[in-house]
Amino acid sequence: MHALRWHGRGDLRLDEVPEPDAPVPGEAVVEVSYCGICGTDLHEYLHGPNLIRTGRHPLTGVEPPLTLGHEFSGRIVALGAPVPGVDVGTRVTVDPCLRCGTCRWCRQGEYHICAKGGSVGLASPGAFARYVTVPADGLVPIPDGVSDRIAALAEPLAVGLHAVRRAALQPGDNVLLLGAGPIGIAVLLALKLAGAAGIYVSEPLPERAARAAEIGATEVFDPTACDVRREVFLRTGRVGPDVVVEATGRPDLVELAVRTVRRGGRAVLAGISGEAASLPITQIVPFERTILGSLGYNFDIPRVLDLIATERLDPTPLLSGVRSLADGLSAFAELDADRGRHLKILLAPEEH
Repeated sequence: MHALRWHGRGDLRLDEVPEPDAPVPGEAVVEVSYCGICGTDLHEYLHGPNLIRTGRHPLTGVEPPLTLGHEFSGRIVALGAPVPGVDVGTRVTVDPCLRCGTCRWCRQGEYHICAKGGSVGLASPGAFARYVTVPADGLVPIPDGVSDRIAALAEPLAVGLHAVRRAALQPGDNVLLLGAGPIGIAVLLALKLAGAAGIYVSEPLPERAARAAEIGATEVFDPTACDVRREVFLRTGRVGPDVVVEATGRPDLVELAVRTVRRGGRAVLAGISGEAASLPITQIVPFERTILGSLGYNFDIPRVLDLIATERLDPTPLLSGVRSLADGLSAFAELDADRGRHLKILLAPEEH
């Protein structure tokens, strides 16, 4: 079968690889319907290795070259042992977090921050292929009425839902969202569900700013044309936002998030970067501001699918288009060249 594999920075290839072996107990093989290109995938291609290890991963023993792809839907074609709630033929998406199951965090249900953890597509072969082997405990059945295409968006939406849960958002809170890329739009959709009163968005790219406004942002600011901190301060009764969500990983925006959130408020960092941010202590301690990291999701993917199935959540604003796996290299180039127009491109191993 063909697989889109990461060989190194700037080196992505459509390789011919063997189909997966029969799964052992605790594993399942899924035939992939759609798999989204994540910003993490693009970042690994352009600037990696970041989350991919150049040597063997301590949990999986896998080393590059590595098939990317962790946002996907498909159909179970083989199970290593019976799994409650699913069977061969069941349509599923997958929580791709790999976990040891024995560390303190796994034992407490915080598997997404497992001491040895990784992700399908970053620490084991991913879903930019026709078939992918996954841990059986990550299988999430797709509800009737939710298409495979829409189900492939559940993973990025779960990132946004988890960030809002981490923020402990209360109905009526005012929020500043820094960045309206894929993570930012997922956060925006979750903020609306959670009952935020004012949702202010900072986004310099006109296409993304327009999309945020269409989805329901209260107001969208171009940070290259105005002082976003001042504008939001004035619109919140000279108090400041209760919550700021940083969705880009840019160090300067991390500092802006901390400086902008109100006294006693919460700054949630949902973007990832290898760069260092400067955080003045005088902007944190005297105002009792809380800084929270938000990584991925923790039992959030089933929640997202239920919200979609009950029509509480419409994920279509995230979807930019569908390409065949054979066109995967050009899709990566397209995302890199025009990030304003695209949010989420899905790759399909077969024509749909």
